[in-house]
Amino acid sequence: MNSNGIKQELDLIEQLIAASAEGQGVRALAAAVAARGHPMPRRTLQRRLDGLLEAGRIGSEGAGRALIYTRVPAASDAVLPAQPTGSASTASEAYVPVSSDGLEVRAEVNRPLHERRPVGYNRAFLERYRPNQDAYLSQSQRERLHEWGRTSADARPAGTYARDIMGRLLIDLSWASSRLEGNTYTRLDTVRLIEQGQIAEGKDAQETQMILNHKAAIEMIVESADEVGFNPFTVLNLHAILSDNLMSDPFASGRLRVREVEISGTVFFPLAVPQQIAECFEALLNKAAQIDDPFEQAFFSMVHLPYLQPFEDVNKRVSRLAANIPLIRENLCPLSFVDVPRKAYIEGTLGVYETNRVDLLRDVFMWAYERSCQRYLAIRQSIGEPDAFRLKYRNALIQVVQEVIRGGLAGSRSEVETLARERVSAGDLSSFVDAIQSDLDHLYPGNVARYRLRLSEFEHWPFKRAETALR
Repeated sequence: MNSNGIKQELDLIEQLIAASAEGQGVRALAAAVAARGHPMPRRTLQRRLDGLLEAGRIGSEGAGRALIYTRVPAASDAVLPAQPTGSASTASEAYVPVSSDGLEVRAEVNRPLHERRPVGYNRAFLERYRPNQDAYLSQSQRERLHEWGRTSADARPAGTYARDIMGRLLIDLSWASSRLEGNTYTRLDTVRLIEQGQIAEGKDAQETQMILNHKAAIEMIVESADEVGFNPFTVLNLHAILSDNLMSDPFASGRLRVREVEISGTVFFPLAVPQQIAECFEALLNKAAQIDDPFEQAFFSMVHLPYLQPFEDVNKRVSRLAANIPLIRENLCPLSFVDVPRKAYIEGTLGVYETNRVDLLRDVFMWAYERSCQRYLAIRQSIGEPDAFRLKYRNALIQVVQEVIRGGLAGSRSEVETLARERVSAGDLSSFVDAIQSDLDHLYPGNVARYRLRLSEFEHWPFKRAETALR
């Protein structure tokens, strides 16, 4: 093709991207280009996109399958003026209030790619951090976060608060974290999928899988709140759950990567040597585990897990859920990421990748956490205090329901009494049986995980109520 033909294709692609407020993925662009009379092989389209990126004519967000191409902001909206916490952005795109240091980082990562200096993984960035001596969050910021996140469940067993709001947390965090990856499920779609098992029409199967993987990972963190932590077992299994059925190599789930990876839209090149990745992963977790303050621990994971890129994919998702581990363990308000502007989150992460500066990502973290606390405070007030009886016998309730379902029992009063007798005091036995029978009556696919049951186990239980099975 002659140079004029190539120029026309480049101009057309740039126009199509500029016309989309949310950006365009490769698949959507291929269809749009073909509809304009310029069909081209995917490889050709990718070369055109790479050329436009290199020339600074377009931008990109995300990575891998979630990569989208975006218009380059005009000079007038390249950066936002600093605003006090809680104020609204006056720019045309949603963003968060940004500190003066955050503005510097944002300006840096918004420069055209060809003007930014390529950088590799800086091991010293991790090595020079001294737990409980250095901190990415100032003392005043940590105090503010503790004030926002404090709940009435402080003295209760780990994970109590998260379990109290479990229904909302599963939906909010699954939806919001997936949305940051470019997932197009709406919140209502997510509610229907999680509560009723209803797959949204017209959605990619990978999007559905991503939501369900988040749900399973959140359940793991909450149900094992007193056991999970910043250790290889927890983080590797967290990755295995979040990446289930989403990796090109299924054996890469739950394993540190042994391949080189590249991240589109940035001049950052992650570590490529497997031994070094393993060493830094161990050092990262050791440092994280030593941090006393749960908010510093949470933010540290959001900084260093994506920066190291220990897995072939799904690194940011792991970091967002790992950030919730100390908050859930300490019965603090969780971080749901609801309403977090995708652009702000990505630019904050790019700031860490390319400059090792945490300022912009910290602005996002602070704003996002305050937003989460406001949301869950309202939810918590609406649902009241948890049932003290159920709190006392929580594990026993789960175990007896499991035995009824897995044993194919009808859950009659005599059967439940037999199973419960050694688990419950004599004075509480009658109330306990009532509670179990109520739970069995209201068991359906959307809540079986609460009892650590597989959906297949519930589906094979011969005594499930038809109406609950269809919810």
